[in-house]
Amino acid sequence: MKIDVLLGLQWGDEGKGKIVDVLTPEYEIVARFQGGPNAGHTLEFEGQKYVLRSVPSGIFQEGSVNIIGNGVVLDPALFKGEVEALEASGHDLKKRLLISKKAHLILPTHRLLDSCYEQAKGDSKIGTTGKGIGPTYTEKIGRSGLRVGDILEGIEEKYERVKASHMQVLQQYKFDASALPAIEKEWFEGIKKLREFEFIDSEYYLNNALKNNKKILAEGAQGTMLDIDFGSYPFVTSSNTITAGACIGLGVSPRSVGDVYGIFKAYCTRVGSGPFPTELHDETGDELRERGFEFGSVTGRPRRCGWLDLVALRYAIMLDGVTQLIMMKSDVLDTFEKIKVCVAYEINGKRVDEVPYNLEDNVTPVYEELSGWNTDMTKVRSESEFTEPFAAYIRFIEEKLGVPIRIVSLGPDREQTIIR
Repeated sequence: MKIDVLLGLQWGDEGKGKIVDVLTPEYEIVARFQGGPNAGHTLEFEGQKYVLRSVPSGIFQEGSVNIIGNGVVLDPALFKGEVEALEASGHDLKKRLLISKKAHLILPTHRLLDSCYEQAKGDSKIGTTGKGIGPTYTEKIGRSGLRVGDILEGIEEKYERVKASHMQVLQQYKFDASALPAIEKEWFEGIKKLREFEFIDSEYYLNNALKNNKKILAEGAQGTMLDIDFGSYPFVTSSNTITAGACIGLGVSPRSVGDVYGIFKAYCTRVGSGPFPTELHDETGDELRERGFEFGSVTGRPRRCGWLDLVALRYAIMLDGVTQLIMMKSDVLDTFEKIKVCVAYEINGKRVDEVPYNLEDNVTPVYEELSGWNTDMTKVRSESEFTEPFAAYIRFIEEKLGVPIRIVSLGPDREQTIIR
C-alpha cells in the first residue's frame, strides 16, 4: 500500500480542507505533515462552517484516524481553542486524533519573538501571521526546541530554561513583553488539554499501517510556492510544503508515496508580502476578491488576487510529481466575459517558461485570452452540464500542464464537487 499526498500548488489558500474532506471517505488515516496554526483550512457542509488550523481535515469522517505528524509545529493554546470548538459542535476528537511525540511546540515567547523580528525588519516585512511559526522552526533546526513528548515529563522546567534565552533577545530589541503572562496562562491550559490525547511515535504507526494495507492520505498546509527551499524566498513559510516534505514530516520512505493530488484555484491569490506576477491592481482583482471571499481564514487579511499562472503551476507540478489535479473556485470566474491565463513570463525582453531565481526581477506575464462561460456553475452537479467555454478552459489547462484535472469544485459545499 502507498501513502497518497494532497497539497497546494500555489501560494496557499487553494481549498485543501474541503478536498481532504471530500476524499477522506476513501482513506482510513489522514495525516498532517507540516506547518502550524498559520494555515487555516475552511470546510462547509450541512449548513455549518469549520476552520481547522492544526487538526487534520479528515476529522469529520466517522471511523477515520487523524494524525498530527512530527513535521507540524503545535501551539497548545490555539489547539485547545480549536478542539473545544469542534467538541462543542458534537465532534469527539479524542477517539480519532493522535499526535506525534516529535512534533515541536510553539512556545509563548515564540509568538513574541515572531512579532519582534517582523517589527525589526521595517519595510522588509515578510508578512508573517505572528503565530510564532518561524521562531519555532528556527529552534527546531538549532536543536533547542521543545517537543510534544516533553509534555510527559518536566515541561515546566524545560520551558523556563528556553524562556530565559528568549527574554534576553527581547530585551536586546527593547520589545514590550508585557503580554507574556496572559499568553503563558493560556499556553499551560493548552498543555493540560493536550495531555487528554494520545501521543504516538507516528513514524512507526504509519509504517505499520502501510504494512497492514491501510489507506493513508498525507495532508499539506500552505502551498508549493511558499516552500522554504523552492518558494519565492524570502517571502515563504518555514517548512517544506512539497511532496518530499511529507516523507520528512511523517517519517515514511519516498518509495511509499503513491498518488499526488495537486490543488489549485482557477485563478491566483496570495496573502502578505512577496512577488506575484499575475496580481491585478484593478477592478478585476477587486471582483475576484469579492466573488471569491478572499480573506484569510485565520488572519482575516484580504488576499491579493490575479489571473491563473501556468508558469508557476508547471513548476509546482514538477517539484511535487503531481499525478492528478484538482481545480478549486471555478465558479468565481462565472461572471467574466473574457479570462486571461499566464502561459509564460517576459524578463528583460526575453520570453521564458521557467520560474526565475528571483521572481522580483522585471517579470511581465504573457497572457492568452479565453472566452468566459458567463453562467452560474454553482448548481452544476455533473460534468455533462459543463458549458462548452468552461469545458474549453479545463482542456486548455490540461493541455498546457500535461496532467489531468480529476476534480472540479464549483462552490464551498461538499455537494458542489464534480469528480471526473
